[in-house]
Amino acid sequence: MIVLFHVTADTRWSDLPLSGGFVEMLRRMVGLAGTAAATDEASKGRTEREVVPPSRILDGFGAFGPPTAVTRPVPVGFVTRANADHPPGFYGPPEGLLAVNALAPTDRLVGLDFTPLNGRLEAYQIGEPQDLRGPVLMAALVLLALDALVVFLLAGGIGQMLRKRPQRAAAALVLALALAALTFGPQASAQNAAQETAQETAQAQQPRRPPAQRAAPAPADAPSDPDFAMKATVETRLAYVTTGDAEVDGTSKSGLQGLTMFLAQRTALEAGEPVGLDIGRDELSFFPLIYWPVVPNAPKPTPAALARIDAYMKNGGTVLFDTRDAIMAPPGPGGASRSPGMLALRNILSSLDIPELEPVSRDHVLTKTFFLLKEFPGRFTTGQLWVEALPTADEQADESKRPARAGDGVSSIIISSNDLAGAWATRADGQAMLPLVPGEPRQREFAFRAGVNIVIYTLTGNYKADQVHVPALLERLGQ
Repeated sequence: MIVLFHVTADTRWSDLPLSGGFVEMLRRMVGLAGTAAATDEASKGRTEREVVPPSRILDGFGAFGPPTAVTRPVPVGFVTRANADHPPGFYGPPEGLLAVNALAPTDRLVGLDFTPLNGRLEAYQIGEPQDLRGPVLMAALVLLALDALVVFLLAGGIGQMLRKRPQRAAAALVLALALAALTFGPQASAQNAAQETAQETAQAQQPRRPPAQRAAPAPADAPSDPDFAMKATVETRLAYVTTGDAEVDGTSKSGLQGLTMFLAQRTALEAGEPVGLDIGRDELSFFPLIYWPVVPNAPKPTPAALARIDAYMKNGGTVLFDTRDAIMAPPGPGGASRSPGMLALRNILSSLDIPELEPVSRDHVLTKTFFLLKEFPGRFTTGQLWVEALPTADEQADESKRPARAGDGVSSIIISSNDLAGAWATRADGQAMLPLVPGEPRQREFAFRAGVNIVIYTLTGNYKADQVHVPALLERLGQ
């Protein structure tokens, strides 16, 4: 049979020679070659010389697989059993497969004859593990005794004992060896077990104190603890105001814990565990930054508590108020100031001596304290961050007109509605606790960066805005 493909060798007329279909067509025709039966004696000798390639080969486990590189084709009339060159399997194209069997029809399976090996046939036995703890420990004790004896000999102790009191020295040595054997031998473990059993029995027989007589354990690291003052001064800690709402307080604690871990990973600050504060009772001066989540339905703090907050802010502390309701603000101009959380915050701030506030500007030191930021997102992104207003040019020129400000130019109050702690909060497995809105890919990363800038800002002040040393630094860089 002669097959002609009437196409060009390039793609000007047909792209068949460049396609995989052309290769498959050639393979199919090669497979069909030699499968036709001979019609005469002349063609019969030619047919016997024709071979077919292997298609699927059986492995040692009886599974079909592709032929190996050493598998050779078989003649069309191959009827003998398989061998190394022609392993069992199917040969030829799918339309005319030729089976090569591993055994001939007359073959019979017989048992394996071990007589020439002069061996003994036994069943396979599984060896049990042996406990070598006793011999190993005994060998270690013997080595320890030998080491002690060598050290004793090198120090000359035995010679001195023999010179002074030979009989007593020998008796003491024998007694020491006997005691060591008794102490470290098998009887020692039985004695220890008996002692432990006796102790447990004695403890069980002792009368237990009723629950009412047991003293309640004091909470660790409580702000009212006398030792807490020392711990708070040795280690920097972030704090949050407890609102009485378990869900809000849990989110605040988890958020500050996440921010503390982020600070340790990205900055040189390794702060301690965050602390929940009762502003009416606990000491506030230990903490540079206090996070206050505003709950709309929470009662207003007492005048004494507000007085403590006012004194804390005037003496250099910073309070971060977070209304957590940026998406609940009414639409329209001024809607951000009419949300439920913002109205509750206005009620709180009405009793405090609060300076004039303004949104964070693009050149504010908060935007470049550690990371370069353009906004301060949290769980939400539509809220605005408010800080103490910077002095105007007239106030800077006239010191008498400058308003009272916190130490080192740090704003004593920061207000946000983006739920910063909700974006920082993480579970024990390191995953985020709350979803984000709108949930942009890097929104949580920028929320953490905003928290880092706020913390570093409260700790270091406005040194980033100080341009006094810029000429000297540039001169050193030029050298």
